[in-house]
This record gives sequence, C-alpha cells and structure tokens, in this order.
Amino acid sequence: MEFDEWEPVYEAILAEFGYERAGDERARDTLASLTDDFDLAHLSSARDATVAVAGAGPSLERERALERARAADVVFAASTAADTLAEHGVDVDCMVTDLDKNPETVRRLTERGVPVAVHAHGDNVPVVRTVVPDCAGEYVLPTTQAAPRGPVRNVGGFTDGDRAAFLADHLGAARLVFVGWDFDDPTVDSAKARKLAWAERLLYWLESRRGDRFDLLDGRREAIDTRALPLKAGE
Repeated sequence: MEFDEWEPVYEAILAEFGYERAGDERARDTLASLTDDFDLAHLSSARDATVAVAGAGPSLERERALERARAADVVFAASTAADTLAEHGVDVDCMVTDLDKNPETVRRLTERGVPVAVHAHGDNVPVVRTVVPDCAGEYVLPTTQAAPRGPVRNVGGFTDGDRAAFLADHLGAARLVFVGWDFDDPTVDSAKARKLAWAERLLYWLESRRGDRFDLLDGRREAIDTRALPLKAGE
C-alpha cells in the first residue's frame, strides 16, 4: 500500500470522525523518536502463508474459531485477541495494537521475540511514550495512519483488526482467514460500531485489491458503503 493510494481513504476517515491530521502526525513523530527501523525478516513466515487474522470479538472463544486459528500457518492478533488466544494455547506471530488495552502483553511479547505492530494516532501519545521505551525495540514495528516517516510505516488500515489484515497482505500472505470478528456486536458503543463499519469497508477494499473473497463478508457486501473507496470499475 502506497500512501498516495491510502490518502483519500484516510481523508474520508478524518472527516467522518473529526480527527486532525496534525495530531496523527505528532503521534507518528513521537513514535519515530522512540523506535528504529523494523526488520521485516522477523515476519517473513507470513509470505506465501495462510494467515489467521484474529479480531477481539466474543466469537473468538468459540471452538471453531480457535481451530481455524490453530490450523493457520501464521496468526496475527488484534489487541486483546492475543490474550484470548494465549489463554487457549494458541501462539501468535504478531500482535497489532494502538496500546489502548493491554500494554503488559505488548511488553511481554516483544521480550519473547514476538513482533508487535504499535500504532500511533492523535489520541494515544501518552501511552506511546510510556509503553514503547519498555519494549524490546527490535520487535516493535511502528505504524501510522498518516504519511510514513523515518521508521514508521503505513501499510493501510484503520482499526487494529483490519490493519492486521493489511499488514499480512503487505507481507505477501497467500491466504487470509478471519476469526473473532463480530461486526454486529451489540455490546459495543456507537463510536466503536462506526469504527467496525469502517473496518468492514476496508476489508472489502482489501479483498478487491487482492482479487479475493473473504468469508466474513459473505452476505454483507451489498450493504457496504463503498463511496470512499478507490475501487476499479466493476468492483
């Protein structure tokens, strides 16, 4: 994902949620000051692999979801999905997070040599400053939703979950399977529901870019608002 492809979608997200680009850029620069270039060789196992992208929804604890995660070659976990999977004996190969819930898991995974994609945005600068210096720096992959700068990359994606899918795609995954995704979770608040709607449309964009069909979108595609997505004719 090149930033010029991502930027129109990013601008639509900024407009809908009232975020300021300058805030994201300040957060990016803070993260850049705390990190070094990440060696993507740490995630080379994702290339040509089946990658399970684990969301943090309640369905992740169902046996079928856990079995699908175990069967995958590689597991990328969004936020607290890393903890849920660990509780059920499923190791993760990468965690993707904006540090909003479980910073101790972030520290522990990096210390064990498990990469963590740490995302900086306008609302999380204090926790970035607190958590990142305590991590094993070699295993921190810094990300932004603004323009990339220095060691901080932008691989696409907005929420932890869809960003994990974009990262797996960026790394050359052959197949993406999705577990623990609950777009219609009635327990989330309205802000989270809007973010989930964006995650859904971004996954629609990703499957279109890959020429793929993600099963979690089956029965949902016709209702997805695609107006902000740079789709080709016929997609």
